[in-house]
Amino acid sequence: MTFQLLLVPTDGSEISARAVHQAVDLAAALGARVRFLHVQNNYPISLVGVGELVEASTIEALVEAAGKRAEAILQEAVAVADKAGVLAERAVLMNPLPHKAILEEASATGADLIVMGSHGRRGLEGLLLGSETQRVLLGSSTPVLVVR
Repeated sequence: MTFQLLLVPTDGSEISARAVHQAVDLAAALGARVRFLHVQNNYPISLVGVGELVEASTIEALVEAAGKRAEAILQEAVAVADKAGVLAERAVLMNPLPHKAILEEASATGADLIVMGSHGRRGLEGLLLGSETQRVLLGSSTPVLVVR
């Protein structure tokens, strides 16, 4: 199988940064391109139950800050690709379920490989929620390379 487009979800964490570097190295070796993806929740923090306690301007400021953070995360990833001479694209999607956004993006773009960090959760949270990576692995028809 020839990999031409690697989809690389990133959230700016250390493990995501490792996945970015691994994906760029692989793309450089294969002559492939990368598409960096950042998935945002509909709101940067949970406001359920807060009601009128939060002013609209505060919510707007939080959404704007989340957008700036997404752009910074993607700029860092693209800089890694540029340095390696790898063609890079970027996308930001809004979805409360990151794994669904990742799977939809892989399908919509025809990605040949998803490269993502392990993001393993431990303890009760991991048991109850699982990880986004695990959910992508379970739902993907596209091969997934997990970076630890």
